[in-house]
Order: sequence, then structure tokens, then C-alpha cells
Amino acid sequence: MSEGTPLPERSRLVRQHLRDAGVDTEIRVLPDSARTAAEAAAAIGCPPAAIANSLVFLADGVPVLVMTSGGHRADIDALAASIGATVVTMAPAAVVRSATGQAIGGVAPVGHPAPLRTFLDEALRDHDELWAAAGHPHTVMPLTFDELLQLTGGTVIAVA
Repeated sequence: MSEGTPLPERSRLVRQHLRDAGVDTEIRVLPDSARTAAEAAAAIGCPPAAIANSLVFLADGVPVLVMTSGGHRADIDALAASIGATVVTMAPAAVVRSATGQAIGGVAPVGHPAPLRTFLDEALRDHDELWAAAGHPHTVMPLTFDELLQLTGGTVIAVA
């Protein structure tokens, strides 16, 4: 995909959610996949910690979205304690697709069939500009922490 390439369908849906929320940002189409924080950071030219990873977990069997900093891995025990869940596991790909309508590696903070309970890694506050997936593994968008909080209605927690 290159400059001028039409946005994938899921990214167009994300763009509409952004507009509806009054968030003015541009979705960027990358030439290569940005499925990992390291790949996204290299493609964008930002530190991995400024990547807002969208991870879907099952918290006591219910899908939740956790936006984590690409600078560290989420600690399952810390995450469980922070969200008040007894059992937290990574959601399988089929659950991620069902809950978000998006593929792993491209899950945006918005644009899901129904809102997901969302949690934001407190470490994301440390960056003036964050980069999140925009509904497809080849699309990303810049956001501020405040915009991410506004878009998701998320709860700020410790994940590491």
C-alpha cells in the first residue's frame, strides 16, 4: 500500500469513529505490516514505548481491550490485580476478531461492533504523541494520551 492508496474497510470505519468523536487525526497507510511494536516504531520513526498496543484479553471470560505501551510487556498478574479479575488470559484470534471486527496486529482503540471495556497503560502518559493501529495491520494513527482516553472512555491502570 502506498500514498494515495484507499484505506482498508476497517480503517475507514475507524476514521468515521474518530470523526464522530471529534478527534482530528490522519490514518497513515504503511507499506509493510506493523503487527508488532518494534515493526510499527521502525516504520513510523518513534520509540517503541510510544506505540499504543491494542491487546485483547479475556478477564474472567469476558473480552477486554488493554492499550499497553510498546516499551514493555503486560504482566498478567499486575493486569488482573489492576482490573479486578480473577483469571486473565490472552484472547485467541477468533475472539479478537469477533470482539473487535479487526485482525490481531491491526486492532484499533475504536471501530468495534460494540464498545469493549478498555484499560489504558499508565506508561502511555509519558509520551506527547502515541501511535495506535487503525483497524488493519498496515494502518496506524497518531493520538495524544488525552485523545486515546476520550475515544475509549478507558480506565488508566498499571500493566507492568
